[in-house]
Amino acid sequence: MLHENDFPVLELDENPMAVLNPENFVQRKFGTDKMVITFFPEIVDRLAGNGQITEERLIPGENPLMVYRFREQPEVLLTLGQVGCPACAGNLDVFHAMGITKVMFCGGGGVLDRNIEVGQILVVEGAIRDEGFSYQYIPPSRVIYADSEVTDKIRAYLEQSNIPYLSGLTWTTDAIFRETADRIARRKEQGAKIVEMEQAGCLAVAQFRSFTYGALIYGGDDLSGEEWSGRGWNSREGIRHDLVMLCRKLVEII
Repeated sequence: MLHENDFPVLELDENPMAVLNPENFVQRKFGTDKMVITFFPEIVDRLAGNGQITEERLIPGENPLMVYRFREQPEVLLTLGQVGCPACAGNLDVFHAMGITKVMFCGGGGVLDRNIEVGQILVVEGAIRDEGFSYQYIPPSRVIYADSEVTDKIRAYLEQSNIPYLSGLTWTTDAIFRETADRIARRKEQGAKIVEMEQAGCLAVAQFRSFTYGALIYGGDDLSGEEWSGRGWNSREGIRHDLVMLCRKLVEII
C-alpha cells in the first residue's frame, strides 16, 4: 500500500515485492550467512596479497563486485562497500538475497567533535536519516536505530577485549559537499558524533529484510572547526587492518 504525501520521498509503499527484486540478480547463493563489509581497499589488497583471503566470486554488473573468503574462517566473507546508500545498502539487499543474514560493517567517518581522536571506534547505535534511500524501506523518522541486542553483543566483546570505544549516532547524508556549519551544529545537537554516507540505508535494509547488522565507524577527518581537517585519516593502515580483523570476529557472535 502506497501512503501518499506531498513529498515523494515520504510516500512509503509497504508492499514487500517490487517489479525488480534482489532475487533477480541471484544466480546462486553463498554457502555461508556471514559477511564483513569494509571501506578499506588497501586492506583487502593486503589480505589478498598475504593469502589470508581467497576470491569467492565476482558478482557481475556495470559495477562488478568481488567477494572474498577468509582462509582461517571460511564461513566469513569479505567485500568492499561502495559509497552512498543506493550503492552500499542496495548491494547489501542483494547479498541478503544470496543468503547473508549476519553482517558487520567497518569504515571511517568525519568527526563532529574534535575530541574524537583519529582511529577511535564508534559502535553505531543508529543514524540520523538525512538521505533518501532509507525512506523507501521503512516509515519516515528522524533516526533509525540499530538492534540493541546486536550493539550490546558488540560492546560486550569490546569491553572483554579491553578495546576502547564510543557508542552513539551517526549522521547519514547524501551530499558530502553540503555539510555546512549550521547543518553540522544541528546534527551535533541531535546526538550525531560522526558523519558518513551509508548507515541509515544499511540499517533500513536490515530492518526491512529482518537480518542481523552491526557497524563500527572510526573517527577520521574533522568537520568540527571552521575549516575541514583531513588529519591523515585514510592513511592509518594499522587501525584499518585491525578493524577489519575485529569485524571478522564480531560477525561470528552477533
